[in-house]
Amino acid sequence: MIDLLSRNPSLDPEALTAELAPTPRYQGVRFATYHPNAAYPSQEEARVATQTFLKGAQVRPGGFRLFRRAKPEGRGLYLDGGFGVGKTHLLASAWHEAPGRAALMSFQDLMYIIGALGMTRAVDAFRGHDLLLIDEFELDDPGNTHMANTFLGQLMPGGTSVIATSNTEPGALGQGRFNASDFQRQIQAIASRFETHRIDGPDYRQRGVRPEDVLTPAEFTAWEARQQGATLARLNHRDLSRHLLQVHPSRFTRLLQGVSAVAVTDLTPMPDQNVALRFVHFIDKLYDLGLHAAFTGTNLSGLFSDTYRHGAYAKKYSRCLSRLSELLKEARQDL
Repeated sequence: MIDLLSRNPSLDPEALTAELAPTPRYQGVRFATYHPNAAYPSQEEARVATQTFLKGAQVRPGGFRLFRRAKPEGRGLYLDGGFGVGKTHLLASAWHEAPGRAALMSFQDLMYIIGALGMTRAVDAFRGHDLLLIDEFELDDPGNTHMANTFLGQLMPGGTSVIATSNTEPGALGQGRFNASDFQRQIQAIASRFETHRIDGPDYRQRGVRPEDVLTPAEFTAWEARQQGATLARLNHRDLSRHLLQVHPSRFTRLLQGVSAVAVTDLTPMPDQNVALRFVHFIDKLYDLGLHAAFTGTNLSGLFSDTYRHGAYAKKYSRCLSRLSELLKEARQDL
């Protein structure tokens, strides 16, 4: 069994930009495997818009450029929608079919890269890229939004194009309050470079799984018996939370290296938001890496305070609960 608590991996800042590609969960996805919900035409429209955006690429000396012009400049596509409508699937598909040099990362990963390298070195690290794919663009932190605005404002005029996604809060769906307008307003310096498409639809990850469905003791025992002991990491939630405070979030992927399954027992409410946000990022990485996972203890609906789930970082917590639900559904499929 792997002891995550004994790991405190180091990471060279330059290594943050080395493997910005689809994670194992999305390695096999393509546009052809994206199955839009027929009840929500905007899903198919988003797929077509993304493919059309890529088809606008033309090979030129030094790499491809989108929307060829005398002085080529990068353009942008913004996909805005709720949780679990396939936005990450579309981003990964775009990475696989991009005709030039592409990098795929979450918005939070981009912030860690800029923080580790500094703005100038971060811009230089991506200057040779033709396409950046940024998942879960967050507008809830003015500081981060300003950094992203500065970063993209320096890259896009030189020919780097961008496809970004973001989550509309579930409560805003159907009310005409999509984030596209917020996005355009908050990235004023580069807003004119982006075309926006919204994606409607329910969260497919919630189908058949209620948010409070952690595993029962019997289910957990059966699940654990089916895992490979040598690559299983099992730990108590309180111990995990304490350890995550000692590891920078940019190192969470390295923390999980060689792990095939993670069991977190005795989930408890997290009244400290710093602890809660570290846990959210840990779940993001666990999910993206496609690891098996199981959870016992407090029902998911009681993990995060209502003040968190309806506060500045509401989208992070909603996304985490959505992904935890899918991980639990997958765990039950392993039984």
